[in-house]
Amino acid sequence: MCHPATLSDMQADAEAAAPQAQPAPPASTFAQLLSPTRRGARLARLLAEQQLADWGWPRGGEATQDAVLIVAELAANAIQHGRIRGRDFRLVLILGSDGHLRIEVTDARADRLPQLAHAGPAGEAGRGLLIVTALAGRWGVDHCPAPPARKTVWAELAPPAAVVIGGAST
Repeated sequence: MCHPATLSDMQADAEAAAPQAQPAPPASTFAQLLSPTRRGARLARLLAEQQLADWGWPRGGEATQDAVLIVAELAANAIQHGRIRGRDFRLVLILGSDGHLRIEVTDARADRLPQLAHAGPAGEAGRGLLIVTALAGRWGVDHCPAPPARKTVWAELAPPAAVVIGGAST
């Protein structure tokens, strides 16, 4: 005599017959609020360098140096152009499952969007976003006018050649 299949039996049969998609490994994220001061910008750079080393990026390697320089430039811009008394800036590093790095710096001045400046040869300022443009694969700004208003300047970098991700070298 045949017994009617239960709902759990039918689900198990369907799952066994369906191709199993492998979920992408989750991204690794580091986030830190920092004071909008030169000390906060320096700490952002040092924390980024340590986090990248923890993720397997070689200390002193070209990609690591590029990432740390981008963090330094974005943090400096946040304290110079995005500062509001009593509000910190946020550093976020996101290491994608494919090894690409996204650097985000969020500040409190949504009304001051970054602009590429063209400093003269003797100028001491105005080159930060030119450096970011030269080093990052791409960069941009996410604007959030909703209270509390803020903006996030982000940059993305390809992984260094020697980084091991999920057991495979990239």
